[in-house]
Amino acid sequence: MSKKIMLSGVQPSGDLHIGNYLGAIRNWARYQEEYASFFFIAYYHAITEIKDPQLMREATCHVAADVLACGVDPEKCTFFVQSHARTSLELCWVLSCVTSMGDLERMTQYKDKARQLNIPVNAGLFLYPVLQAADILAFKTHVVPVGDDQCQHLELAREIVRRFNTAYGETFPEPQQLLSEVPRLLGLDGDSKMSKSKGNTISLIDDPESIKAKLKPAKTDVHRQRRSDPGDPSQCNVYTIHQGFSDPATCAQVDRDCRAAAIGCIDCKMMLADKLAATLAPIRERSRELRRHPDQLREILRQGSARATLTAETTMNEVRDKLGLFHP
Repeated sequence: MSKKIMLSGVQPSGDLHIGNYLGAIRNWARYQEEYASFFFIAYYHAITEIKDPQLMREATCHVAADVLACGVDPEKCTFFVQSHARTSLELCWVLSCVTSMGDLERMTQYKDKARQLNIPVNAGLFLYPVLQAADILAFKTHVVPVGDDQCQHLELAREIVRRFNTAYGETFPEPQQLLSEVPRLLGLDGDSKMSKSKGNTISLIDDPESIKAKLKPAKTDVHRQRRSDPGDPSQCNVYTIHQGFSDPATCAQVDRDCRAAAIGCIDCKMMLADKLAATLAPIRERSRELRRHPDQLREILRQGSARATLTAETTMNEVRDKLGLFHP
C-alpha cells in the first residue's frame, strides 16, 4: 500500500521560533518517513504582508536552514519553495470559483488581521485560505500538521473539496489535521499568537543568555501576584511551553511545586530556559553552519521544487480534464 501524503508550509518571515517548531516543524521531522511528505516555504502567502524583496530573499535562506537544522531531510521528503512550483496559483483560481465570499469573511484570522491593520486589507489576505487549500489539494494531501489556529482553514479546505468533488466528480481527498502535543502556544506576552512582528518569540537560534532574557518578563498566571501565592499551571503560558520542551517528570514537578508555591515564577522560567537551551543548541549550531552555504540551500530547494512541480502538475492536468479545459 502506498504511503499517505503529508504537506505543510511555513512563511519566510524571519528566523523560525519555538511556536513554529512545536506547531509544525517538529512533526515534519518526526513523520517525514511515515508519509510521502511535502514541506514548503510559503512565499506567496508571505507577500500578503511582507513587501521587502531583500528581506524575503534573506529570510527564505534562513528559514530553509532552520527547517533542515530541525531534522527535516531532503532525501526523505520533498522540501521546496512555493514560488518555484506555481501550480497552486492556477488551482487557487479554480478553487475560488467554488468558494463563497461568506465562507472567507467568516475566517477568524482574516477578521483578526483586518482589526490589527486598521486599514482595508488586500485581496490576497482575503483569499489566503483558498491559496492554502490549493497548496494542500495540488498534492492530494491526506494529512496536514498544524497548530489549532489553522484548523478553521483546514475545515474550509475540506468544504472546498466537497464542493469541487460534487460539481466535477471525485478528485481530491479530504485533508485531516495532525495536531502537535502543544496545539496552541501563545507568545511570551501571553496575549496573542507567537509572532516575530510582535516581539513575543524565542528564536530557534537564540543563545542561552538571550533565552533567559526573553523569558524573564514572560507573562505567567495573572492570579499569582506574590511568590507565596499558589499558582495554577493550566493558566500559565510558561507552563505550556514546559509541556513542549520538558520531560514528563519535570512538568510534573513544576505543576506540583507551582500549586504549592514551593517555587516562584522566576524559578520556573529558569528551569524552562535550561530545557530550551539544551534542545535548541544543536539546532542553532546546525542552522548557523547551513547559512554559511547559501548555494547549497538553493540547490536543495531547486531539486525539491522540480519534484514538487511534477507531482502538482499531474494533479492539475486531472483538474483541467474535469473542468473541460484544453491543455498540452
